[in-house]
Order: sequence, then C-alpha cells, then structure tokens
Amino acid sequence: MLLFKKMHLKTVLKYMRRSPYQSISAALIMTLTFFTISVFAFLTILSVRLIDYLESSPQLTVFFQDTATIDQINSLKGRLEATGKTISVRYVSKKEALQIYKQQNKNDPDTLDLVTADILPPSLDIQSSKAEHLSTLVPLIKQEKNIDRISYQKDIVDKLVAWTNGLRIVGVSIISILVMVSLFVILTIIGIKITVRREEIEIMKLIGASNWFIRTPFLLEGMMYGFFGALIGWGFSYGILLIITPQIEGFLVNIPILPISPLLSLSLLGTEIVIACFLGAFASFVAVLRYLK
Repeated sequence: MLLFKKMHLKTVLKYMRRSPYQSISAALIMTLTFFTISVFAFLTILSVRLIDYLESSPQLTVFFQDTATIDQINSLKGRLEATGKTISVRYVSKKEALQIYKQQNKNDPDTLDLVTADILPPSLDIQSSKAEHLSTLVPLIKQEKNIDRISYQKDIVDKLVAWTNGLRIVGVSIISILVMVSLFVILTIIGIKITVRREEIEIMKLIGASNWFIRTPFLLEGMMYGFFGALIGWGFSYGILLIITPQIEGFLVNIPILPISPLLSLSLLGTEIVIACFLGAFASFVAVLRYLK
C-alpha cells in the first residue's frame, strides 16, 4: 500500500512538471478563491464581535442638564426599572464621567487637562433586555424634564447588522463564482492531461490496471491544487490581517475585537484545506468520469 502511494505521488509530480503553466494556473485560481474566502471569513468574525460588543454595552445613554437634581434622576431610574424591560440602569456621576473620559483618552494627554468634572453631564446608562424595547423606553425618557440629549445605540447596531448581512451576501456571491471557476479550471486542466495521456492509459488498461489505479493520480493532483491554494490564500489574508491589526486597534480604541486568536485562525485554515481538497478531488473525479468512459 505504501509503495502504491509513493508511486502515485511520483506520478502526480511528474504530471505537474510536464505542464508547469497549467499547474500554476490551477493553483493560482484556487489561491484567489481561498484568499477571498479567508478575507470574508475574517471580516465576518470581526463584524460579529463588534455587534456582540455593542449589544452588550449600554444601548441607551441619557445625559442630563446641570439643573437636574439627583432626586429627579433617581425617579427616572426607578420608572425605567419598573417597566421590566431593562437589564440594568446605572447612574454615572460627573466624577465617574471624568474617569471614563480619562480612560478613553489616555493616549491623548493634551486633551485631559482641558476637561474637568464640572463640564461633563451626569447620565444614566441603560441596557434593555431586548433591542426592540428601546423604542418604548425612549418616549418615557423624553417625558422627563432637564434631559440634555439621548444617545440611542440601537441605530448603530441596526446599521452594522445590515452592513454585515450585505457583506455576507456579496461574499457568498463572489465566492460562489470563484468556486465555479476553480472547478471549471481544474476540470479542464485534468481533462487536457487525460487526453494527452490517452495512449498511456490504454496501455495501462491492457496490462490489467484497475480504473481506480488510473484515476488516483488525477484525484491526488486536484487535491494538491486545492491544498496549496488554500494554504497560500489563507497565508496572504492572515498576513494582511496581522499587518493592519495595529491600525484597526488604534481606530477602534477600546473596542476589543482584535486580535483573532491563532487557534481560531488555524481552525479556519484546517476547514479551508478540507474544503479545497474536496473541491480539487471532485473536479478531478468529474474530469476522469468524462474522459475515461
């Protein structure tokens, strides 16, 4: 069995050396396909993490005017909690607001000296049990006097969800087209190689070679195109992610969606390799069935 495997591997490498341009073309189209798959996979992971972070943070923040008293604020807090539609309603004083501001702007010391607790408004951070409850809480809040403004995060989450869904549709469409192109390219290349080797295949049949013995090198060749395509495509996308990670972290400041763990990235690689090998083998199998009837 081991001897047969080595024999098949040598045969595959011989086929690939005889037609290097065809082999490179097949590997490149598979690389492009799985580079695109990896890019959209990483974008989806980051989008889901960002949505989870926004949904777990206060979804509604009520900022009060300086004329608001603590009794008025506590009264509104009690009415909101009594609705049963909130998970938490937390009062943030001026001093706490200053500490939060300092934490968020710790990398920009020039602005810290310009802000004091007196100019920051007290607020209520509200997290609802369901996103749809926010639309019923806002009218209740607006009935209160001394409200400066309301920060309504649901709009941001809804836009991000819509953007993620749109990204998923675009990604699936592009990936589907590339997968079909990859299958067609490999099918064509394997078909050409079978046609070139038709006489050799006939001789192998005459001396008693089984159909699977003849098919196996072509299936292995298709799997190799898939394997190297997935590996190189994932490698390019992961390298780009590592390069731009500092810029993304600087832009998102305190939103912890990066880095993506190496274990998750390797799991993605493993999944892509399995899919790529299957696609390569499938395209080769179809070509073999078509040309070796």
